[in-house]
Amino acid sequence: MLSGAFGNQKTSSSLMNEYASLLGDALLRHRARVAEHSARVEAELASRVKSEFIANMSHELRTPLNAIIGFSKLLAERGERRLAAAEVADYANLIHDAAGHLLAVINNILDISKIQSGKYALEARELSLAEVVSASASSFRLMAQSAGLSLVENISPGLPPVLGDSVKLRQVFTNLISNALKFTRCGGSVTIAAAPTAQGAAAVVVTDTGVGMADEDVAVALTPFGQVDATHARWREGTGLGLPIAKALVQLHGGELSIRSQKDVGTEVTVLLPARRAQPASAGSETTLTRGLPS
Repeated sequence: MLSGAFGNQKTSSSLMNEYASLLGDALLRHRARVAEHSARVEAELASRVKSEFIANMSHELRTPLNAIIGFSKLLAERGERRLAAAEVADYANLIHDAAGHLLAVINNILDISKIQSGKYALEARELSLAEVVSASASSFRLMAQSAGLSLVENISPGLPPVLGDSVKLRQVFTNLISNALKFTRCGGSVTIAAAPTAQGAAAVVVTDTGVGMADEDVAVALTPFGQVDATHARWREGTGLGLPIAKALVQLHGGELSIRSQKDVGTEVTVLLPARRAQPASAGSETTLTRGLPS
C-alpha cells in the first residue's frame, strides 16, 4: 500500500517537473518572440528616422545652397545684365540670409553630435537669468511685429541668479521663442514669463497660441531629427534639432525642460533651472507663473 502511494507521488512529481519544464520553454519562446518583435520595431523606426533625416537634411542644405549659387551667379553676371544698385544690394542680402541659415543648420548638427558624444562643454558662471531671457525676447521683437504676432515679456524682479553658460542659455530661449513664433499664425501671441519657484529655483515659461501638438507628437518633437510633419509640404521648415538641443542644454545645466501642448490651442514649454544660491521664497514674495493651456 505504501509502495503504491510512493509510486503515485513519484509519478505526480515527475509530471509536475515535466509541466514546469514545458512552461519554462514556453515562457522562453514567448520572451524570444517579444524581444525579436521589439528589435524589429526599433530597427524599422531607426531606418525610418534615418531616411527622414537624410531627406530633411538634403532639403535644408540644398535650399540655402541653391540660393547662394543662384544669386552669386547673377551678381557675377551683373555687367551683362546691367543690374541696378538696389538689385545688387537685394541679391547680396539674400545670399547673406541663405548663408546664415546654412551656418545655423550646420551648427545644430555639430551641437547635437557633441552633446550625444558627451564632449559638449559649458562655461559655468553666475549670471542674471533675467538679462538672458530679456535679451533673447528682444531679438524677436521685429520678427513678431512683421508676422502680426504679440510678443509679451513678463519677468519677475525676484528671479534668482543661476550658474550657467549665458551663450548656451540664450541659445535655449532663442530656440524656444523662435519655435513659438514660427508655429503661431498671424493674430496670435507668444508670452515669455520668468519667476522664482517655491523651491528657490528659476522657472521660465514660453507659451504660444499656435497650432499645438498631440501628446504623441511631443515625443517626436523632442527626438533629434524628429519632425512632427516630415513632408517637404509642411508649412514650416526646420531640421528637427531645436527642441532636442534646448532640452539637452537645459539638462547639462542641471535643469528640466517639459512641454504641454494641445492641438489647435497652443504649446507651453517650461524650463526649470536650479538657482545659484537656492533659498526658500518668503511668504509674501512668492510669484506664480500663470498656466496658459487647459489641463
